[in-house]
Amino acid sequence: MKLCEYINTDKGLWTRRKKVVLKKVYFDINKLITEAKDKNICTSLAVFKPKEIIDFKIEEDKREWDPKKLKLLKEKAKQLNLFSNSENPFEIVQKLPYKFSYTFIDKNNISSTLMLEDWEISQLYWNCLTKHNGNEKKACEDVRKKYFDDFAKTKDLYLFLGTTRRFHFIAPNPFLIIGTFHPKKSNQLNLFN
Repeated sequence: MKLCEYINTDKGLWTRRKKVVLKKVYFDINKLITEAKDKNICTSLAVFKPKEIIDFKIEEDKREWDPKKLKLLKEKAKQLNLFSNSENPFEIVQKLPYKFSYTFIDKNNISSTLMLEDWEISQLYWNCLTKHNGNEKKACEDVRKKYFDDFAKTKDLYLFLGTTRRFHFIAPNPFLIIGTFHPKKSNQLNLFN
């Protein structure tokens, strides 16, 4: 395989993707948190395989960004000249008015609820909102169908977890879900043959 080679999913090529993505998978949430808090290891990105997804939660959130944080972010971007030579100037994206979370258990039946902070779930919500002519309830139902009814129930779901610098050492569980990997379930005994 070449660096940056696209690996499609046609003709059972999920196996090739799995070889790349699933090199180190965690099944024990407490072991992962312990490694994150250990200053010699300091794990901040991980692939996690839940034993079972219990629920998919949708909670209303603030509809506007915090003005103080926005001002600070704009000032930082200006100071660092992040967008001065860019054809795409700094723009604020519309705030997602909902928080989405998975509740799951690990191999030891430890329950956790982690918020999904990935771009894909946000974009899915906006696309569904457009599809349903602004009906937020229907848009949320579609997001739930994709992430719970499809990914959690019919796919071999793995979670990409990450931490933020601010909460890495102070939060009891510093991880957020920053993405999902959801190949079709396989009946093969050895995934990498």
